[in-house]
Amino acid sequence: MASFRGFSVVMTVVLTVVLGGCCVGGHGVVIGPTEELGICASAVTIYGYKCQEIQDGVTWLLNSPEQNLPMILADDGYDVWIANTRGTRFSRRHTTLNPTDQAFWNWSWDELVLYDLPAVFDHVFQQTSQKIHYVGHSLGTLIVLASLSEGKLVNQLHSVAFLSPIAYLSHMTTPIGVLAARSLLPEKVYGLLGIAEFNPKGKEVGELLKVWCTHPGVNCYDLLSAFTGHNCCLNSSTVELFLKNEPQSTSTKNMVHLAQTVRSGVLAKYNYGRTDYNLMHYGEINPPLYNLSNIPHDLAIFISYGGRDALSDVKDVNRLLDHFKLHDVDKFAVQFIQNYAHADYIMGVDANNIVYNSVISFFKKHGSV
Repeated sequence: MASFRGFSVVMTVVLTVVLGGCCVGGHGVVIGPTEELGICASAVTIYGYKCQEIQDGVTWLLNSPEQNLPMILADDGYDVWIANTRGTRFSRRHTTLNPTDQAFWNWSWDELVLYDLPAVFDHVFQQTSQKIHYVGHSLGTLIVLASLSEGKLVNQLHSVAFLSPIAYLSHMTTPIGVLAARSLLPEKVYGLLGIAEFNPKGKEVGELLKVWCTHPGVNCYDLLSAFTGHNCCLNSSTVELFLKNEPQSTSTKNMVHLAQTVRSGVLAKYNYGRTDYNLMHYGEINPPLYNLSNIPHDLAIFISYGGRDALSDVKDVNRLLDHFKLHDVDKFAVQFIQNYAHADYIMGVDANNIVYNSVISFFKKHGSV
């Protein structure tokens, strides 16, 4: 156990069973206010941009301790478990496969819903014997929404907070994301070129970016804004640190699945593109839908979204909110921030006052520290 600014810090590995072995679905950092982690209420955070799930949990910590959510939660008495998704730097191990093997990358966010997220929750619950407060950003909201719609996680949760939620993506305005999804580019990379790992810093993606940058509306001199929308409140030094560390790898199959979500306008499982393959995997010719109306009406849910967000577009969020019209009003809160874009929720210099304080107040209302 190490310490950081007076907090106990532990690195933990969560193994999740997949076909053919065990893949590290969550390699987490646990931050707690006491010497004995696990005696306080727990909060789990998962981070990830659309375009796509290629940052790890460290991004939560780029701002100063007074400005980043995990440290603020820890300071308020929570044990904070920061999970990382597959393919990022802390989640690249497997019992039988290497990241150079194509089979290592044979997954989409369906597998995060089915295997990785339950493994993280089970691990935290086993360590603490307490229900969890969950914070998700971007893809971290998508996988929990999908899990809840399938009846998973509910009994382990106090409450959830969704920041820049993505479920429906058909109205996103990020030029690069729209261009990639509408042109079937992920499918071409995956099917024709056989590139299983989508590495944003790799040669192949670099060549694609050169092509994308020639299209109208794509400002490659400010790629962060090109992906996320015009963020209002970022510190230049934090952005510089972010760009040095991110983005990271995901599977090309995951990119394909997200592109399918953009084009189809529905929240569905991975489409294998052939009726016989879909029949083999699902027993039906079309991929099953994730029915968000199945989410329990008495689960405490906090949602915050921004007016400038190019990924979590207001129209798509409003469609998501339609699923909660019958939700218990005492257990549902919505925050709209007109000048916020996607990255403001993680790195905004005023997010502590505008967003995080509201999250913590909501957590306290729906489960004590």
